[in-house]
Amino acid sequence: MTDASTPLSGYVDTWWEAVNDFTGLLERVPEDAWHAPTDLAGWDVHAVAAHTGHLESLLAGNDHDDVEIGEAPHAHGMMGQFTEQGVVARRDRTPDELINEIRACTTARHTRLLAEPPTDPSAPADGVFGAIGWSTLTLLRNRPLDVWMHEQDVRRAVGLPGGLDTAAARHSADYLAESLGFVLAKKVGAAPGTTVLLEVEGHQPVAAVVGEDGRGRLLDEVPADATVGIRTDRESFVVLAGGRRRPEAGRVEVFGDQVLGQQVVDALGVTP
Repeated sequence: MTDASTPLSGYVDTWWEAVNDFTGLLERVPEDAWHAPTDLAGWDVHAVAAHTGHLESLLAGNDHDDVEIGEAPHAHGMMGQFTEQGVVARRDRTPDELINEIRACTTARHTRLLAEPPTDPSAPADGVFGAIGWSTLTLLRNRPLDVWMHEQDVRRAVGLPGGLDTAAARHSADYLAESLGFVLAKKVGAAPGTTVLLEVEGHQPVAAVVGEDGRGRLLDEVPADATVGIRTDRESFVVLAGGRRRPEAGRVEVFGDQVLGQQVVDALGVTP
């Protein structure tokens, strides 16, 4: 374990646990299920594993695979095309090769992080992540979210539920909830003074308000009379906020302004 007294170390620990959970799951995927479609457009289970291997390979210091991706309408923008290159480059690899790449690259990076623990949250992130403006803090917070979300993508695709009460699961839901103000103000376009309360089972309630400047921000205290409230379970929240799919009927409760509440629910997706 890394030094718990250093805040950044907690993200490293959570990422490492998520990696082990993910690779352990991949070993359980039946051979005939590796091409099962996931909730991510254009990606099957094999592509999700390849994508994870690509990013962890970059973080381990390996070169990017600059290949032609062909027709890929799901690869939006430069970053979408960049990540698709990693998937295409690994298209012919066996499941074992993908699993071994993830394990080798993450082990190398974890060893380096243990030997030289990050201490400056504002320092530029490693490699391509720093080039797009990410800080070390952003990278370390994002990796457990990304790995865990892809674990869940695979679980839903192959019918192996679980992994919803881990450190990475709790981290991911909390992290996604931080976008509540952005959703309310920018995606929904709610009027100044509008407040929203989010209650996710197993988490502290989160509330946001639209300021007079039109920007959304999280509130330090939960208001007693929020304009609208949303109550749901962790899995339903992450599939919505992760832009994956609609949850099962009846698993999201809206109270207060029903119209606004449905608009918030429909706009919760904040990851591609």
